[in-house]
Amino acid sequence: MLRRNIRPALSLFLLLPGLALLFIPGCAGDGSSSDAEPDKITVLLDWTPNTNYSGMYAALEQGFYTEENLAVEFIQAPGSVIQIVSGGKAEFGVSYQEEVTFARLAGYPVVSIAAVLQHNTSGFASLKDKNITTPADFSGKTYGGWGSPVEEATIKALMEKDGADYSTVTIATTGEVDSLIVIEQEADFAWIYYGWTGVEAELKGMELNFIQLRDIDPALDYYTPVLVAGEALIEENPELIQRFMRATARGYRFAAENPAAAAEALLANAPELDRELVMASQEWLKDKYQDDAPRWGLQERERWESYTQWLFERGLIEEMIDVDKAFTNRFLE
Repeated sequence: MLRRNIRPALSLFLLLPGLALLFIPGCAGDGSSSDAEPDKITVLLDWTPNTNYSGMYAALEQGFYTEENLAVEFIQAPGSVIQIVSGGKAEFGVSYQEEVTFARLAGYPVVSIAAVLQHNTSGFASLKDKNITTPADFSGKTYGGWGSPVEEATIKALMEKDGADYSTVTIATTGEVDSLIVIEQEADFAWIYYGWTGVEAELKGMELNFIQLRDIDPALDYYTPVLVAGEALIEENPELIQRFMRATARGYRFAAENPAAAAEALLANAPELDRELVMASQEWLKDKYQDDAPRWGLQERERWESYTQWLFERGLIEEMIDVDKAFTNRFLE
């Protein structure tokens, strides 16, 4: 089960230790000849396998990576995805726009190369009998989460927009406790991704109220998750990235058109997952990968600019990043 739903983006970069991380070998070279040894690619996952990754597992199982002469391995990151990828110890990783933003400010040369989902599917969930239907209803309630400044700033901004007093909210740090357990036993509301935890609640018969972030403030329709690569790889071996992205895009198109088969691909690589949840989540997500974009993976400059401005106005970042260096669409066909 996917336990972590929202990760503390800012707190990750308050501590900037050196890269005392294990070495994960990668291989450069064009590898375009069918007679050549396949290029070995490592993709770091930001959390346990789930349906956000189904397109990549589908690309693996359908042989799309093999057709590009790539040998791809997926690994749950043994540390910070950003640190490992930007340090050249893995070729690609799964991250999210907030993390990339803070990483760029901290000097990490990492770039978002594709949006896995076209829109932010996260929001605040609570049991229906709590009667929390707007951010104003957070007043006097307890929020269970990671206690990061981004979480608190988001709650505060949404409440102030509704004319409510943020100081009445109790913030409880719940750690790696499942969000459904949090809202049942430890807090009144939590931040979840509906495509996994919300679907899980439906399967369990739990009635939730769900306040989706992008419905309240367009600036919060940021990209999460995203695929990232280091600037060095982009500069030195763009052809490798092109091949990886070509196969990956095929995988996500396959997942959108064949959700059951994509779910099976995920389960084949992560058999510990709950089959019913994977199948239901995949069905829910199938139209969310590309959504209203002309093609899978595209990122809009306006979305990057808007969320960066939102963070800056609330004092969560001290300066604006150059968003044109934070993401690219050049590897999408």
